[in-house]
Amino acid sequence: MESLEGRVAVVTGAASGVGLGIAEVLAHEQARVVVVDVDIASAERAAESLKSAGGCALAVEADVVDRAAMDAMAAKVLDRLGRIDIVAANAGIYPSVAIDRMTDADWDRVMDINVKGILHTVQACLPSMRRRGYGRIVFTSSITGPLVGAPELAHYAASKAAILGLMRSAALEVVGDGITVNAVQPGNVRTPGIEQFGEEFVSDMIKSIPMKRLAEPADVGWAVRFLASEEAGYITGQTIVIDGGQVLPEGALYL
Repeated sequence: MESLEGRVAVVTGAASGVGLGIAEVLAHEQARVVVVDVDIASAERAAESLKSAGGCALAVEADVVDRAAMDAMAAKVLDRLGRIDIVAANAGIYPSVAIDRMTDADWDRVMDINVKGILHTVQACLPSMRRRGYGRIVFTSSITGPLVGAPELAHYAASKAAILGLMRSAALEVVGDGITVNAVQPGNVRTPGIEQFGEEFVSDMIKSIPMKRLAEPADVGWAVRFLASEEAGYITGQTIVIDGGQVLPEGALYL
């Protein structure tokens, strides 16, 4: 694929986990990566790591729930780097709460970060993309919600399904502006968030995956890289599932 050299890529939630994996791949492919995270110390460490590996990176502190903060982030990127070509709207959380104990605050926090955060990210970056007549926007959804469910993650599942509805409508709104909007749907990815559930949980999860391993953050990053490419310019409103075949079997009989 054509190099991403010269492209500016904004990645939210990029200080760790899947977001960092996306940032690492885009930096490897010569994009100038903006590491956006609410934790600026971690964002700066991530940016330094990308630069140490030969990439170009800028850390910016911003809370995706705060529209003004996201507008300020975009303004800073344009001031420092002059353009925004790629947006990987990845920031998200997945706290476990049983549905009969779930409060409005639990629900609202997940929806605010996972869905409204994507809306704010797009709203902040879209004007500059429209002015230039070019953009690649990629949302991070999940297999959980659109394809499968999980106990104690009803709010997370609902948010990840909502992201795909947002993606499809947004894709239609910007299709005449040279901008594509797509999504990735990871399965279970080896991140600190997954590993905190313990070795037994991870081992049991791997048993349900035909490829017999968790995804690595870079596996998601490479799918984002494709959707962010020139070559993917005729693809919009679509998703790529990255799950090692997890949703394929009808039951354990086939594993």
